[in-house]
Amino acid sequence: MRNFYIHFIFISISISCNNLNLEDEIINKFENFDGEFAIAYKDLSSDNQILYNEKVNFHAASTMKTPLMIEVFNQINENKFNLYDSILIINQFKSIVDDSFFSLSDIEDSEKDLYEHLGKKKSIYSLVFDMITVSSNFATNLIIDYVGAENVNKTMRKIGANDINVLRGVEDIKAFEKGLNNTTTAYDLMIIFEKLAEGEIIDKFSSEKMIEILLNQKYKDKIGLYLPKNIRIASKDGIISSAVHDSGIVFLPDGRKYILVILSKNLNDIENASKLIAEVSKLIYEHSYQ
Repeated sequence: MRNFYIHFIFISISISCNNLNLEDEIINKFENFDGEFAIAYKDLSSDNQILYNEKVNFHAASTMKTPLMIEVFNQINENKFNLYDSILIINQFKSIVDDSFFSLSDIEDSEKDLYEHLGKKKSIYSLVFDMITVSSNFATNLIIDYVGAENVNKTMRKIGANDINVLRGVEDIKAFEKGLNNTTTAYDLMIIFEKLAEGEIIDKFSSEKMIEILLNQKYKDKIGLYLPKNIRIASKDGIISSAVHDSGIVFLPDGRKYILVILSKNLNDIENASKLIAEVSKLIYEHSYQ
């Protein structure tokens, strides 16, 4: 019995050292890249974590679309509308600065088809799906006008994401110039993805429906880039001129799953920062799951 106990302690120390070496290796990669990074990683089977700059605020970019989707399902649960109700497609939005109107351009948007449907109606489900899977800015602004940015924040606080701050939709230039931007932390995104993975946001059905949408993500060139093709990833990325992010749930074939959020800012090289996120994702997978 004593020999077993000693052997168990040895194994535990080895695992801890491996995690420590992994964390050191990741932080070293971040600190040797021109820019600032944050990571929040959590293995939902073991509760092992890697946290670095996890509570530093970052421009949320398109990662704010995940909290926005959650608010849609929250209001559906409150019977305010149905997932398959329709919204009229109008390309006119108010700036949060002075209520002046602005429009979006398909040149700046990752999704073009919605601009061909002006004056027509689209289901809320279709808009949320496009907002997440192809990061449609037009769909995002329609949805945020429909549910209200202030309501997104109220729901985030109830969930326990205390620092996510959703102020507005996309391309509100007047707000951007005044520094009125959507912000998040890696820690808060980890919280909401963990609760989604555990079926704890709204209810199990709603969580699973949101994960189903996230699994259809078209942009898989960061967390998922170097992972085996049989691994499913429910994710939402984000990119602006000086920042690139990715966040989501990684589902392993044996049933285990983990949360990985990597944020960045003050970058001069977006392309290589995206590759760095992919390399860190691969490191985590290889050190912990192979």
